[in-house]
Amino acid sequence: MSDEAPKQTLGERINSAISAATVEHRANANPESKEHADAAAETSGRRPRRARLRLTRIDPWSVMKTSFLLAVAFGIVTVVAVAVVWTVLGIAGVWDSINSTVGGVMGGSGDGFDVNNYLGTTRVLGFTMLVSVVDTVLITAVATLTAFLYNMAAALLGGIEVTLAEDER
Repeated sequence: MSDEAPKQTLGERINSAISAATVEHRANANPESKEHADAAAETSGRRPRRARLRLTRIDPWSVMKTSFLLAVAFGIVTVVAVAVVWTVLGIAGVWDSINSTVGGVMGGSGDGFDVNNYLGTTRVLGFTMLVSVVDTVLITAVATLTAFLYNMAAALLGGIEVTLAEDER
């Protein structure tokens, strides 16, 4: 039993893990530093593997497909959110309150006023769907155009340089 290392407390294990992660992060953040790489090798038992890559081209077709899918998802979320808010406002009695307020302000002539004639659920949801469709088209077009512009800039300037590092685990 005396040959075993003493059990570390939770705090000691957390501190050890944090210091090892800090050393590894420093080694990854500064790839040219031999000092940080040696410290990471002492902590984890091996040097972190790194790859320096350059992003020189983005495929516009894949950008278009991905941005279209995300824009459609955003549109669906928008329509559902507006429907939920509109339903909650109706259940809370906001429209009846607006009708009674307009009736009180207009005197006797406002008795026939109904806000739902002007801002009905179908009209608001229809407008929301129209805005979502336009947003989908615009987001897809702008993302695809951005991919083309990035490719032209990368052809002139060489692209974005990225250093990837492998985690210890």
